[in-house]
Amino acid sequence: MQISPYTSKCKLALLYVPYYRDKILLQRIGNHLRNIRLSKKLTQEEVSYRAELDITQVGRIERGAVNTSICVLQRLAKALDIKLKDILDF
Repeated sequence: MQISPYTSKCKLALLYVPYYRDKILLQRIGNHLRNIRLSKKLTQEEVSYRAELDITQVGRIERGAVNTSICVLQRLAKALDIKLKDILDF
């Protein structure tokens, strides 16, 4: 029997890693963002425009419904005229 160069003698074991999402952490970040936005007397619409995000995305982030990226948090920080670290300082 000839072994093809594309065939391995070893079988690959696939490791399933479930998607991890800390709902409590996401809600805390979202509540903190909402409090910052309200303290600056801004609407979700104004923040979404400044951050160039869809308004529904801002709402989902504030509710903790989505696991957003650091890049999106940076855009929100810039829109709120704060530093990124201020979003995570709660």
